[in-house]
Amino acid sequence: MDREENMYRIKGRAAVSNDAGRFERHAREAVDDGWQRDDDLPVLRTQTRIETPRSFITYNRSPDLPFDRSINPYRGCEHGCVYCFARPSHAYLGLSPGLDFETQLIARPDAPTVLQRELAAKRYKVAPIAIGTNTDPYQPIEKQHGIMRDCLKVLSDAAHPVAIVTKGSLIERDIDILAPMAQRGLVRVGISVTSLDAKLSRLMEPRAPAPVRRLVMIRRLAEAGIPVRIMASPMIPALTDPELEAILAAGKDAGARTASWIMLRLPQEVSPLVQEWLALHYPDRAARIMSRLREMHGGKEYDATWHRRMRGEGPYADMVAQRFALAIKRLGLKSNAPPMRCDLFRAPVLPGAQLSLL
Repeated sequence: MDREENMYRIKGRAAVSNDAGRFERHAREAVDDGWQRDDDLPVLRTQTRIETPRSFITYNRSPDLPFDRSINPYRGCEHGCVYCFARPSHAYLGLSPGLDFETQLIARPDAPTVLQRELAAKRYKVAPIAIGTNTDPYQPIEKQHGIMRDCLKVLSDAAHPVAIVTKGSLIERDIDILAPMAQRGLVRVGISVTSLDAKLSRLMEPRAPAPVRRLVMIRRLAEAGIPVRIMASPMIPALTDPELEAILAAGKDAGARTASWIMLRLPQEVSPLVQEWLALHYPDRAARIMSRLREMHGGKEYDATWHRRMRGEGPYADMVAQRFALAIKRLGLKSNAPPMRCDLFRAPVLPGAQLSLL
């Protein structure tokens, strides 16, 4: 049986299937009834629902992450990157980490108001907030909803430090907010470039800007005085990792100041989705790629152990790490950015609150 959903045409999507999430009691499976419907299948279009969050800032205690809190204006991501480690989070919503993740999206328009309330709480202690660590805040629906921009206004007004990760060119719209924040040491941006090959990128990240467009983003942000990191992530063995040095060099030429890399991660439902994608688009090297990944994770497709999950272990992982270290040294890139300022923070004053007499 064909693994693709036979109810829709899925051109422009990365996931090959839409299997039920791991918490669902029942699975669904497309069945070929013998009728050829390729010519009249409707396009699988993006649908967006609204969610009103009771809280917005998410805290973590992961020792291998450089932040302890994050916010996400959206659930799901229309960029549709097949390798996205956030796909399993859609299972908590009763949706598939497959096609649902990139087509059944959730927007949170009240999030800026909730964020303002949480920053104003007396118990709140300032530290950099990360945005884009789960789903991209500058995915296409941000143009319609503007939630990320409103969140930035709240953070800027409070002089709160923020670290943003994105592939979305819509970030250029917000340079008018980001540039003044950068002048105060309150912002840095990471731009993820997985491959410089436009064809490969389109297959992996069907609705994200092309690689050359992301380099333009880096240049425009850098020209505005905003510190930018080139993120060569994720590196996929035998597919994108040969491009590591070229990606770093292109980022440097565009104006990036710092750099980082992460090896491909395959948690939960991501592993079968990536393997389906490899079988469809790169059957000649699928076995080699999976063999390398298992080699780096003790024979498993993924090891979630802290300090190992991001890069793996063993000779191959060590070789990529050494290549990265040599490349950034040669290019003059740094792996760590200067700390952002937390001393400028001023808690927001909520509507109706009594103002201080001091």
